[in-house]
This record gives sequence, C-alpha cells and structure tokens, in this order.
Amino acid sequence: MNLDKLLKTAHCTETQDQVLSITPKTQEQVDILKTVSTQYETALWQPVSPHYIKEDTQVHLFVPANSSETVKDLLQRHAITHEVLLANPNELIEMQTRNDSTDPRSSSTFYERYHSLEDIYFWINRTKQDNPDTVKVILIGSSFEKRPLYVLKLSLNNRPNKKAMWIDCGIHAREWISPAFCLWFVQYSLSFYQSNKDIANILDNMDVYVLPVLNPDGYHYTWTTNRMWRKNRSTNMSTKCIGVDLNRNFDANWCTEGASDQPCTEIYCGAFPESEPETLAVADFLRSHKHIVQIYFSIHSYSQMLLFPFSCTLEEAENHSELLEMVQEAAQKIQRHYRNIYKYGSGAKTIYLAPGGSDDWAYNLGIKYSFTFELQDRGSYGFLLPPSHISKACNEALLAVKTIALKVVEKTKALTTPA
Repeated sequence: MNLDKLLKTAHCTETQDQVLSITPKTQEQVDILKTVSTQYETALWQPVSPHYIKEDTQVHLFVPANSSETVKDLLQRHAITHEVLLANPNELIEMQTRNDSTDPRSSSTFYERYHSLEDIYFWINRTKQDNPDTVKVILIGSSFEKRPLYVLKLSLNNRPNKKAMWIDCGIHAREWISPAFCLWFVQYSLSFYQSNKDIANILDNMDVYVLPVLNPDGYHYTWTTNRMWRKNRSTNMSTKCIGVDLNRNFDANWCTEGASDQPCTEIYCGAFPESEPETLAVADFLRSHKHIVQIYFSIHSYSQMLLFPFSCTLEEAENHSELLEMVQEAAQKIQRHYRNIYKYGSGAKTIYLAPGGSDDWAYNLGIKYSFTFELQDRGSYGFLLPPSHISKACNEALLAVKTIALKVVEKTKALTTPA
C-alpha cells in the first residue's frame, strides 16, 4: 500500500493540465460532474455551466494539474469513464501566443496568427492609416478597466442611403478565433472588394461596422493571466468574484432560465440589464443606428453552429423560416466547399436557453437578420484552436457571412425596385 502511495506521489510531479471528455450516463453521474465542476479548481469548456450538464451529453472539462489526481479518483470511484481530449493544453497555449509579430505588413501570415490586445489596437490604427478613404474608426465607449472600444466602419463607396451590417467579436475572452475572424473579415473586404463580385455586391449596398474585441479586459486577461477566462473583469461590491457574462447582460428576457444571478458563475447576468459598460456601449450604438443596420452577427467559438433568435425563449422568431433558410444555405455551402459540418437553427432549440444574449436583443430592437456563429472546432482543440487552423475557420465563417449578406441585399433590392 505504501509503495502504491509512493508511486502515486512520484507520479504526481509528472501530472499536467488536461482537458477531459466525459459523458455522464445516469442522473447520479450528472450530479457528480456538477459537483466536480463547481467544487474543484476546474474550468468547464462545454457546456459553459454545470446547470446545462445532462445525461448522455458530452462534457469537456479543463482540469489543472493540481486537481488532476482528485478529479480522476472521484470519477473512477463512481465508475464514470473519461477520455483525455487534450493531454497538453499548455503546449497549445504556448503555440497560440508564439511569434506574435506586430507589423501587419511584415508578413503575409499576420492573419494566420493570434494577436494580443495591444497588437489589435496597433492593427486598427494601421488599417485606418492605410485606408484613409474607406476605413473610419469610431470610439463607441470604454470597458470597465477603461480600455477603448473601437469599431471600424468600412465604407467602400459613397452611394446614398446605404444600409449596414454589424459584426462583433470577442464577447467571450477565451474564444480567440473570434477576434481573429474580425481581423480576417476586414482584411478580406479591403483586399478583395475590387476582384470578388460577391464581396463587392455586399459592400456596394452596405457599410460594415466591425467591433474586433467587445471584451478587451477579459481578452487581455487571457493573454496575461488566465487563458480560460470568459467574462469581463468588472468588480462587484458584494463579492470577491469578478466578471459578468456579457452575453447574458443584454435586455432580452434578462436573467431568466439559462443565466445566473450568482456573481461567481460563468453565466452571471450582472446586476441589471446593460449594467456593464461594454454591453451598454454596443446597445447604445445599435440603438442610434437601428434604422440602417439590417444584419447583426456575433462571432463565438466553439462547436460549429450557425444560430439565430431566439435563445432566450423556445418561441419562434416571426421570420423563423426565412432565417432558417439562410443558415441552412450557409451550412450547405460550408460543407460543399470545406467538408465541415455546421449545425444550424434557433439558439434555444439548437443548444440551450441562454437569455440576455446580444443577438436576441438586436432582433427585438428591429434588426430582423440577427445571427450568432460558433466557429471551429467541435472539441478536438476547443478554445485552443492552433494557429494553423485559423485560415480555414475564418474562411468558413466568411462564406456564411457572405451567403447571408447577399441574400439580404437581394431581398432589399426586391423590396425597393418598383415592379
């Protein structure tokens, strides 16, 4: 027995952080997993909150080295099987932050890497300088820690009465592929406006507002301190727990089932709707532009889904079938071009109830084409998608954005062209 203990201790020094995949088979196993993910120092990747753990549904759990023994023992004691999804998350994190070159012109692979917040600010400035006639930078507010929230307005021609499209990225800090997509989209639009008829058609009829990092404090924190952080970094007088889930903080069935009023949870809805400066800045901007913004996109990861309202209720949106048709076409195109499967549908029915989300709020504001995209992958790497996957992930999302935007342009033309 003692020898056994000794071996265990010796082995202990070897343990590393890991991501486990666990599928609970019984209600008892569900309860054990809920306990593991709340009582121990672990981070749920999927689903985002213990509240959503249910029988026969895969759970992806980040287990730091110091909890590894305890967690695995507990799983074993209750005959819960697990497999190691990622044996070396730290190597992947290192890979994501490596050789981060700041000058967009110094290398063609700038867009195939992840970038720190400072680099993204630098890129925003540079993009504006390089494209003075077509790119405008708008300061829409600042974060809890007083970082600026910059929106790039792409206006590729000065036709009168143009409509607009909005894209935000990085509402959840750890979803690094999201800001990477916003940069990719801007670069693509500016580079291919002259040569790609689809993007030209879209940009001739629409301006695009792009917010590359909606949650700059959280994003910065994932670079400096904790790669698994999701929320913003606001403090709360009543607790030592930090942060609000910004995608539960919009005024759409706020803080009902699928959100939490507990500040220590990952899906904390905040003290009241739009309590967070980041949420308020976006909501104020969209309120003042609601007559021109026709399409709203919010970019997330991971799980490969194209979602539309509602997430905050099981009720169907008034133009449900129209939205369904659009995401279905986008998913089919992605499958044809990139051989990758994306699920699609309304948020609540496709994943789970999630009130207070930006897409539902934008929809209720009157932006009837409102979408949330979950980019690559489906859990092989999860939030730690290697840089070598950025271009395919972004091209898939780009194809979906273009497919939907073209449809909207077409529908708008049909409405405005006299018969």
